[in-house]
Amino acid sequence: MNPIKVENTHPAVTKLIDNIQKVLIGKRSVIELMVSAVLANGHVLLEDVPGVGKTMLVRALAKSIGGAFKRIQFTPDLLPTDVTGVAIFNQKSLEFEFRQGPLFANVILADEINRTSPKTQSSLLEAMEERSVTVDGVTYRLEDPFFVMATQNPLEYEGTFPLPEAQLDRFLMQLSLGYPSVEEEMRMLTRFSEANPLNQLEPVMTAEELKQLQEQAARVKVSDGIREYIVRLCHRTRDHHHIYLGVSPRGALALYRAAQALAFVRGRDYVIPDDVKELVPVTFAHRMIVKPEARLEGATVDRILTVILAETRVPVS
Repeated sequence: MNPIKVENTHPAVTKLIDNIQKVLIGKRSVIELMVSAVLANGHVLLEDVPGVGKTMLVRALAKSIGGAFKRIQFTPDLLPTDVTGVAIFNQKSLEFEFRQGPLFANVILADEINRTSPKTQSSLLEAMEERSVTVDGVTYRLEDPFFVMATQNPLEYEGTFPLPEAQLDRFLMQLSLGYPSVEEEMRMLTRFSEANPLNQLEPVMTAEELKQLQEQAARVKVSDGIREYIVRLCHRTRDHHHIYLGVSPRGALALYRAAQALAFVRGRDYVIPDDVKELVPVTFAHRMIVKPEARLEGATVDRILTVILAETRVPVS
């Protein structure tokens, strides 16, 4: 199959980003990365302090693509069947009937995902990787497209359950919004003074149109040099003396797909090294664990990734 020219579809991506920006002011770079994750058919973990717009970003994305949206508020007493669904006995038909849980939608907002128990967190594993749910031995396919956008607040550690490595590895990216600047916050006060712009947000594409964009993004060209660059970066994380757990092969594939999608968003039909460099922190950091003794010496994942990027040879052709 011949690679496509993305200039034909780039306006649709731009329209999607601009629509989300009507609600979230001054965060275009984060929105670009989130849209790239969606085009790469991946899930996103949003970790930041409360009140910076994590939930609003996900809701604006869901409204913009016109897909089915479900929000799950994760609490300590939430059960796996509250997420996936449950088989209920019908006394009239004398048979068990499956009642779908909130996972059966296009965009899932898993709010404060680290508030619930590991047992309930594990109910997302099959859905995130295989796009299906198995209840009582019967497997049900989920919607297509399907995305899990999870939020967690890093400061609220009391009463939380840290996500296990297997769960973190299923998120394509981990993003952070950060606080707005003075000018951006002034614009926010003006825009939200009379009404919430989220209520007036209209879809700019359908779920079918989004699937077409995903297919086109997957056809963006990646040279052999870029592929080798991605693999070498992954191996450097596994061999680094300060790292206890490096990036998995799933992480390498995540960076590859994300680089294709980011190039597509920016109007190119080929990936360049700068795409990979920009995506390494958001696709690698949450998959890595620093050794305890290295943390005592001041080592952090971000610092280690900076060194790895500086020391790894960049392809020139």
